[in-house]
Amino acid sequence: MVSKFTTRYSYGGDEFLFVELSEEMSLDVNFRAMAITKKLKEKNNPHIMDICPSNASYMVRYNPDELHADELIDELKQLEDSVKNLDDIVINSRLVDVPVLFEDPWTHEAVMRFRDRHQDPESTDLEYAARINGYDSKEDFIKAVTDSPFLVSMIGFVPGLPFCFQIVPKEEQLEVPKYVRPRTYTPERCFGFGGGFSVIYPVQGAGGYQMFGIAATPVFDKEQQLPDFQDSMVFPRQGDIFRYRSVSRDEYDAVREEVEAGTFEYLKQDFTFQPGDVLEDSHAFSQKVLRRLYND
Repeated sequence: MVSKFTTRYSYGGDEFLFVELSEEMSLDVNFRAMAITKKLKEKNNPHIMDICPSNASYMVRYNPDELHADELIDELKQLEDSVKNLDDIVINSRLVDVPVLFEDPWTHEAVMRFRDRHQDPESTDLEYAARINGYDSKEDFIKAVTDSPFLVSMIGFVPGLPFCFQIVPKEEQLEVPKYVRPRTYTPERCFGFGGGFSVIYPVQGAGGYQMFGIAATPVFDKEQQLPDFQDSMVFPRQGDIFRYRSVSRDEYDAVREEVEAGTFEYLKQDFTFQPGDVLEDSHAFSQKVLRRLYND
């Protein structure tokens, strides 16, 4: 369903345009943002310096000496009109297995250190998230997280951090608030959740998302030593599909040994799809993704 929200075009100083497609994130809106920015990039306009797609918006940096903002807005409106039904949009993606150790000791230590900044100081982040989402146990909540894959909807906040939106019907979306006050510490590779988005924190730092566990695998490699990072120090790409898989401490340790040895490679599959494949039946699409990722 196309949102009734009227797209907002906002000037950002002399060089930027901010385009908000919707006030609410949805898979449909994110696919349209991807499609518009992809088509804009393909035009290869020499006066456009940078394109930054987001969850339900995007930003364009342009040369105001060569291109008037209003001319750019006209062009962007035409691109938006051209992708309203998404029928001719093809997304080149990767299916990626991401092993996560839930309730790991390092994240748990951070969880307990900052209870004074949390909505419910008497419970852990996982217990709180399970309860407010209507699950009887944290184990049931973890199953809901891991049963269906997530679309990488944008990269941002800090370099390499993937914002991921689960591929399920809207009524099944998991949602949790951020901490009442931000933390001063979040472990590297922490698997977090805020609003309707999962994230992996690429480096140690501040944060405000609920903390559920830790990914065994990096999403950021400054030195580009691992095979998956030869082309970029950032692994995730917008349009990727991540399946978060719960692992034991033994498997987590084994993966970490491979990472430290410089030999680890993600289990992944190249994958091409159209937005309609997702929007028409997200459950069927998710099952197709899981079969392709683990059975090929």
